[in-house]
Amino acid sequence: MVEIERKFLVKSNDFKEQAFTQNKIAQGYLSSIPERTVRVRIKGQRGFITIKGIGHQGGMSRFEWENEIPLDEAQELLKLCEKGKIEKTRFEIKSGDHVFEVDEFYGENEGLIMAEIELQSENDEFEKPDWLGEEVTNDPRYYNAYLSKNPFKDWGKE
Repeated sequence: MVEIERKFLVKSNDFKEQAFTQNKIAQGYLSSIPERTVRVRIKGQRGFITIKGIGHQGGMSRFEWENEIPLDEAQELLKLCEKGKIEKTRFEIKSGDHVFEVDEFYGENEGLIMAEIELQSENDEFEKPDWLGEEVTNDPRYYNAYLSKNPFKDWGKE
């Protein structure tokens, strides 16, 4: 129940040609405090609820629990979420023995494209595709819970 992931900005749209799946995602937060985020997500036609703990030092690892819930329940729970909905398309791209999840954001976070890779350990080696940009794993601004309250479109206005 520990998630180990690294996050990167994406520097080109070349990943789209390599994607083997893509799904629209809408998500909101019932709780967005760092110690325990509670997320409701609709991915395609499926609903999920996820609880994440605070990240361990370095931001790469943290507790994560996720369960699928009925779509109609996810739709109702989204109505109870804090202000700030995340809208994105997730593309999945195979790279060596791993899969990158690339999120292209819309709405308030339009213009942001970010890739994540889940690892078995923090020291796992992985192939880096040409379209992969700067690593932002340790930058909390790129957490979806942060983006829901501080959208990417407003960053230049700070």
